[in-house]
Amino acid sequence: MEKNIDNLLKEVKRIHFIGIGGSGMCPLAEILYRFGYELSGSDNNPGDNIDKLRSMGIPVVIGQKPENIEGAQMVIYTAAILPDNPELVAAKGSDIPTFERAKLFGAITRMYPDCIGVCGTHGKTTVTSMITQIMVEAGRDPSAVIGGKLPVIDSHGLVGQSETLVCEACEFNDHFLDLSPDVAVILNVDEDHLEYFKNLGNIIKSFNTFATMATKAVIYNGDDENTLAAVCDVKTKKISFGRGAENDYSCRDVEWVNGSYACFTVTAYGETLGTVELSVPGEHNIIDALAAIAAAMNEGVPFEQCSAALKHFGGASRRFEKLGVFKGVTVVDDYAHHPKELEVTLGCAMKLGYKRVFAVFQPFTFSRTKMLLDDFARVLSVPDVCVLTEIMGSREVNTFGISTDDLVGKMNNAVNCHTFEGVVNYLVENAGEGDLVITLGCGDIYKAAKMYIERLK
Repeated sequence: MEKNIDNLLKEVKRIHFIGIGGSGMCPLAEILYRFGYELSGSDNNPGDNIDKLRSMGIPVVIGQKPENIEGAQMVIYTAAILPDNPELVAAKGSDIPTFERAKLFGAITRMYPDCIGVCGTHGKTTVTSMITQIMVEAGRDPSAVIGGKLPVIDSHGLVGQSETLVCEACEFNDHFLDLSPDVAVILNVDEDHLEYFKNLGNIIKSFNTFATMATKAVIYNGDDENTLAAVCDVKTKKISFGRGAENDYSCRDVEWVNGSYACFTVTAYGETLGTVELSVPGEHNIIDALAAIAAAMNEGVPFEQCSAALKHFGGASRRFEKLGVFKGVTVVDDYAHHPKELEVTLGCAMKLGYKRVFAVFQPFTFSRTKMLLDDFARVLSVPDVCVLTEIMGSREVNTFGISTDDLVGKMNNAVNCHTFEGVVNYLVENAGEGDLVITLGCGDIYKAAKMYIERLK
């Protein structure tokens, strides 16, 4: 029988993190450290997060060995850690309580009287980042757990002194149901993680469960049919946002600066609040901004402070992140990995006026690629050229009989370069001045962008 992590956290002092450098683990470690716990950690790769944790006085070992857990009274691991991990095996063999990251995350949300949980199939990181930036600039001193690095805090997370925690709530394997949101922000509900959920109905059901867990308010996309189904029976305060004028928070008079940056008037409950100018491109960021404004104003932040912070917001890392211009080629990196996200991102890229758009995509997980193959082929046919790598299986074994060549066979603009080195060689030979190269995917495709930049330099 699994022990209750909330009760154990009242008893234990020393906690060890397996994979502590991960973007989801590092902020949780920082929060526990602030609450006075003694921490240690291990990871397979050095990086900025490891350096940051070490600078705080948290010992981190590169490489995973059984002796690393000595003295630990609790061990936390990520979903990516395999059952035969030597530290995890040693912990379980020593009867040290072990918990997957989502369980700890849930316990931490219960340490804050005001937890804002941002969920949705797409846009979680951007909206969590927007809300965090608004709260920081408004002097609200929040804590935050974000899926991407936010430049204004130069981190995936923040440990503030207030009672507010802004966090990204991911639906993967129902992990968000371990959290305890006071305010739930629901951006959209779409088909994803079908290897777990099986169908859209089950996904809507899980989002409904998350919405009904909120104790203070549910802030939701009133334009999204699946989201409306997910919140239909919610009894707590409901606040809608969207382009439609019937929403509690909506917009009008949308204008586009340089064809890609939106400027619009925001209305709330029929009253005109003022104007917002965005510094991140794309139609989707209008909806994201409205969600962030609704959440921040629900916390008592004046509209003027919301508007000012959003103008300063330049995006989170790997969200249409411009890496620079090298020999006339603009290089951008983006996290999009689902057909809906790719459609939005590539649609935006094609409107920016570049000579040609080279989309470099790394498919992620065999199940998603197999189940959404036709959708992937359709949206990846939008750019001038689509450069593909082999599928990154991550936690899966390829029992689906799927390969990148199956995707290439359904497209007229695609080439399978197999490896990052093959991608770089292709781009060096084919992309030129005035072109946009955008790397896409939630795996490690960003490494190909860095390799390409090094070659151009």
